[in-house]
Amino acid sequence: MLKNIPAILSPDILKAICEMGHGDEIVLADRNFPAASHAQKLNRADGHTIPDLLDALLYLFPLDTYVDKPVTLMKEEPGDLAESKLWDEYSKIINNREERDIQFEWIDRFAFYDRAQRAFAIIATGEKVPYANIILKKGVIKT
Repeated sequence: MLKNIPAILSPDILKAICEMGHGDEIVLADRNFPAASHAQKLNRADGHTIPDLLDALLYLFPLDTYVDKPVTLMKEEPGDLAESKLWDEYSKIINNREERDIQFEWIDRFAFYDRAQRAFAIIATGEKVPYANIILKKGVIKT
């Protein structure tokens, strides 16, 4: 047993983020994302939302300080009526955990899929909100 580890983070997710190095990326994917076909390492967090996982991950996971935008979001498709309601929530969580203003990179859906295939791991969630997918670039722990 360990103390102070967020209970939402499974042993497999903890192992994945521990194995990641500086510059590696992890994807938090919504329930519609083709995670199994795109993942080098797939972790499941069914039933959990991305904001809850994001907050727990960033308790342990440093974002990269050597790039301008260590967080990447998927742009909505033109003409799609779906609208993500989570981006402001992500911003609040990230800026609170990082204690600095983090700017997001926005890329289109197919560029996001390509990037996800190169990511260290994908966490498939039960997130219902469309376009909720997010990529985090790992930084270093500064002492």
